Amino acid sequence: MKRFILTGAPGSGKTAILRRLEFDGFPVVEEAATDVIALRQAEGVADPWTRPGFVEEVAHLQRQRLEQAAPMAGAVQFHDRSLFCTLALAEYLAVPVPDVLLQEAERIRDEALFERRVFFIRNLGFIEPTAARRITFEETLRFEQIHELTYGEWGFERIAIRAASVLDRVRAIRAAL
Repeated sequence: MKRFILTGAPGSGKTAILRRLEFDGFPVVEEAATDVIALRQAEGVADPWTRPGFVEEVAHLQRQRLEQAAPMAGAVQFHDRSLFCTLALAEYLAVPVPDVLLQEAERIRDEALFERRVFFIRNLGFIEPTAARRITFEETLRFEQIHELTYGEWGFERIAIRAASVLDRVRAIRAAL
């Protein structure tokens, strides 16, 4: 099985692209951070990313989803973010990287669980705030740079998917496969 990561800044359109890929028949794995945020907000925590342990919660859910993603011989699977995005998140939030997160990233790299080519979804030139996404466009640009540097440091080749319609972006991803 070939597992590919879709990554990029918040609000860049990753989830819309993932939905289209899923509609086209590709197996997909959902992003973890947004779900952790939604769960904690439903429990009454307004800004869960400010709480100790947030990065670990995201990493735990990502690992769980990776383990539960059924491998299918010869199939291509797409992941909306990965544990390497959580490393970028820790840097963005200026929190220490937990040992468990670093160990898991090393395991994923050493076992080559993902393809080395990562689809880096470029920002759209604006940001739409949501309950889970309260970040300015300038902050997304900084976060985008951190993601790109993090993936480079871990040896991934970043394939830029430029701002365009969802269908054009999916075509670009499929052409790169």
